[in-house]
Amino acid sequence: VQLQACGGGLVQPGGSLRLSCLASGRTISSYYMGWFRQAPGKEREFVAAISRSGGAKYYGDSVKVRFTISKDNAKNTVYLQMNSLKPEDTADYYCATLTNWGTKSSENVDYWGQGTQVTVSS
Repeated sequence: VQLQACGGGLVQPGGSLRLSCLASGRTISSYYMGWFRQAPGKEREFVAAISRSGGAKYYGDSVKVRFTISKDNAKNTVYLQMNSLKPEDTADYYCATLTNWGTKSSENVDYWGQGTQVTVSS
């Protein structure tokens, strides 16, 4: 499966962005899907995950309440709605297919997409 993320950009603190991840090659209904992020000089961090059906989700502690992951299996696309953005949310954001459900490790990934850059700054 190939993953293409987009939707990043520059946003002011308190603003919102929606990232999209379009999959090709296989349907995303076959996979657990997730988002990770990596800030300069830091390790890759888990952001959110969604189950194959979309009925279950879990989040990293730093983004709970503010971020929402969703998916549209018909469009083969996963989304990350980011609200109340903070400067510390600045990072490259990556979508991925997950090997197992329930973990937050970046090693729990089968396929990575390329990153889309999010910068939160006034």
